[in-house]
Amino acid sequence: MEDENKAGSVRKFLDLVKKSRRGKFKVYIGMSAGVGKTYRMLQEAHALLKSGINIQIGYIETHNRAETHVLLHGLPLIQRRKIFYRGKELEEMDVQAIINIHPEVVIVDELAHTNVEGSKNTKRWQDVSDILDAGISVISAVNIQHLESMNGEIEKITGIPINERIPDKILELADEIVNIDLTADELIDRLKAGKIYDKSKIQSALSNFFQSERILQLRELALKEVAHHLERKISIEIPSQIKLRPERFMACISTNSHTAKIVIRKTARLASYYRSPWIVLYVQSSRESGDRIKLDLQRHLINNFKLATELGAEVIKIKSDHITKTIIDISREKEITTICIGKPHLNLFQIIMRTAIFNQLLRNISATETDLVILS
Repeated sequence: MEDENKAGSVRKFLDLVKKSRRGKFKVYIGMSAGVGKTYRMLQEAHALLKSGINIQIGYIETHNRAETHVLLHGLPLIQRRKIFYRGKELEEMDVQAIINIHPEVVIVDELAHTNVEGSKNTKRWQDVSDILDAGISVISAVNIQHLESMNGEIEKITGIPINERIPDKILELADEIVNIDLTADELIDRLKAGKIYDKSKIQSALSNFFQSERILQLRELALKEVAHHLERKISIEIPSQIKLRPERFMACISTNSHTAKIVIRKTARLASYYRSPWIVLYVQSSRESGDRIKLDLQRHLINNFKLATELGAEVIKIKSDHITKTIIDISREKEITTICIGKPHLNLFQIIMRTAIFNQLLRNISATETDLVILS
């Protein structure tokens, strides 16, 4: 027992050492392309350079915007590595070169970018994590629509599927998040003036993504995300005089893949807001055993487990025909404060038949002051 305590103490100290050596992480976030994230990063790079900070450009994407491109002049640039892929020469950020050169700060644009096949990491946010671990501070940028837990909501707003996404935990690691904010009218004026896209693409953009009502909704999401980050930072850095019961969320899912995905993403948002641990619980009844459940449902279930893990959840799978009791037992064991479930897809007869079970759940969770959230 004494040896275990010593080992635990050593691990904690190592974690503290690693954290102190890790680079600082700053993220510029915006509601869409064209708000000026890259422009602001380059402005900051010039200011840091004048202050004697060793800052270099690891990767930047100006999208041929003249006013942004001009700001590259005078900034040290780390050459990209060239990769031949399917007969074409492509360029990617050279992570190893950045680590070898080891500037104090590096600019890394397009945080949600997917790397060329064969790269060490699949995603650029993973490259950034490696750079931070090497003790180099990073300034990066991303649009709100690339945040994983918002994926479904963003697609509803824009009507466009977003394939390049980052897990919420990446923003949670940020030491600072800065929102680059414009009004909808200002952003549309920039588009019309040719400051975002080539003139041949302006009309198409105005008819699709760059519509005032869509921009306003995205702007609201971006503002809320930065506000959540600030609240998390305050809760960590400013000690509370009153010890509050820490929030712990549990998402209960079934083989209904669509509902499960919604419950997972919305619970992830709640957990992110409170900066709290959360779990995903799947109780497999005998009716859903491996030899009875359809293969496509099994595949969707596995994908939802993967999504939950990527969003930072602990996934718990239990075989039991006593679903309500299992939910209650796990809730007590894990000290859950909020249970999240999907809206039941039941007819009136099923509701009547299951009322006793539902009431049992309500009685038990009320005794432990646990909240129940039904997510639509």
